[in-house]
Amino acid sequence: MTVTLSQISAARVLVVGDVMLDRYWYGAVDRISPEAPVPVVRITREEERCGGAANVAFNAASLGAQASLLTVVGDDEASHKLEAIVAKTGIRTHFGRDSDLKTTVKLRVIGRQQQLLRLDFENTPKSEVLASQTAKFTELLPLHDAVLFSDYGKGGLAHVEGMIAQARAMQKPILIDPKGSDYSRYRHASVITPNRAELQQVIGPWSSEEDLQIKAHNLRNQLQLDAVLLTRSEEGMTLFDADGQLHVSAQAREVFDVTGAGDTVIATMAALVAAGVSLRHALPHANRAGGLVVGKFGTATVSYEELFA
Repeated sequence: MTVTLSQISAARVLVVGDVMLDRYWYGAVDRISPEAPVPVVRITREEERCGGAANVAFNAASLGAQASLLTVVGDDEASHKLEAIVAKTGIRTHFGRDSDLKTTVKLRVIGRQQQLLRLDFENTPKSEVLASQTAKFTELLPLHDAVLFSDYGKGGLAHVEGMIAQARAMQKPILIDPKGSDYSRYRHASVITPNRAELQQVIGPWSSEEDLQIKAHNLRNQLQLDAVLLTRSEEGMTLFDADGQLHVSAQAREVFDVTGAGDTVIATMAALVAAGVSLRHALPHANRAGGLVVGKFGTATVSYEELFA
């Protein structure tokens, strides 16, 4: 099923969640340090990209959808840098600021085309700031066709249950990229998109495909979800819904970097669902988008032209 660009460009996606600034330091590695058995990286180039929920929103916008981003950040250099990068992509930004908060930054040191080290800078927002974002959410919700919650476990979705209830009452599709071992907070969502490790944390390991089906459907019924979409890397993806399950195989291609592939998958699903496409019809396109993005370096996106080429 092909979706026209005009259908996608009319789709409005509200992305809510934890954002981060992805910093990349590239350098030459010519020797080992005399101080410790580690490589010495002579930094030659720096790059900054949007990460976390900001990358999810960027993926939706890259496909041609209208994306808005609601989040909480610090009042620091990283947050202003991130907001400037996000604003350039055409995403509408709604940044709540808390001076006690440190905006999450992930700094990756790259040498010889591979990641040598990652440094994370972060802390958790105070509940008052999150509460103020709930009021903003209420204001933005009616203006969008789908809501996507991007949970990175950084505290930005402390009020997610109330937000889901509001979205459900307005019959908006609710897509969630989950985190942690307690999925009860995502009750009544339209679809959650865990990867294998994330789902195992919640339902335990499975011994066979049949065992997985039973456990996934049990989780779906227990949380009253329309669907569970399991992303399975080289094994493709499986959607568990009221009609059973639908599996799509991975798009065979060279895997260069899996960073942010989950962001691309859920953003593609959200853009298509916001355009009126069913989860089952959106699935193969989201799978293809994930296959395309792992062939690129770092947090990357896919355009409408690439996806429907």
